[in-house]
Order: sequence, then structure tokens, then C-alpha cells
Amino acid sequence: QVQLVESGGGLVQAGGSLRLSCAASGRTFASYAMGWFRQAPGQKREFVADISRGGYSTYYADSVKGRFTISRDNAKNTVYLQMNSLKPEDTAVYYCASRRSGTYYDAASYTDWGQGTQVTVSS
Repeated sequence: QVQLVESGGGLVQAGGSLRLSCAASGRTFASYAMGWFRQAPGQKREFVADISRGGYSTYYADSVKGRFTISRDNAKNTVYLQMNSLKPEDTAVYYCASRRSGTYYDAASYTDWGQGTQVTVSS
């Protein structure tokens, strides 16, 4: 099991940038693939990005491809989401999550979740 704590959310104007961080507890961080999901009010939780255990493979939702970058530092037990060219439709609570197996875009594959961090993009 991994405990996850997100940070870095906030209010930003359209076109701006934010960097989210997700700090994980425990000594097994490197054995998990990590993902970011988001949920807007009244919407289902949706996949944003995923990164493999060693950081060599990354996956993105089409809606964020080319604007967001996921990365990880296994020495610091931390995964990041760099968000550039933000749009009002990116407004949501962003969650990080860990998985040992399963499909990267399926929330059911992830076993541990953080509490979320709010990102609000004004127009």
C-alpha cells in the first residue's frame, strides 16, 4: 500500500502553467506505475496521464497531449504533472494514483489514491 499526497494546485489564468506534485510514502514507490486523473463537478473521473515504474513509458489523454508532461523521481518518491497552456476546461480536482498492473487508462486498475488538489483555470 502507498499513501499519496498531492500538492501544487491553484488558480491560474488560461494559457498559464502549474506543476502538480504527488509525494508517496513507503519504500516500494518504484514498484508502482503512477497515474493522474481528474474530476470536474458533475463529471466522471477521467484519465489524464500515466508513467511506468522506471519512467520510460508515458501515456496521455488526447485532451492533454502536447500540453501536459508526467514525470517521476523514484529517489524522492514523487511523481509530477507539468501542465502548460492551461484551458478553462482543465478545471477539476486532480488525483494521483498508483497501480501494480492493469490498464493505464482504467481507474479500476489503481489501488491507492490521494485526496486530490484543485486546479481552477479562469478565462
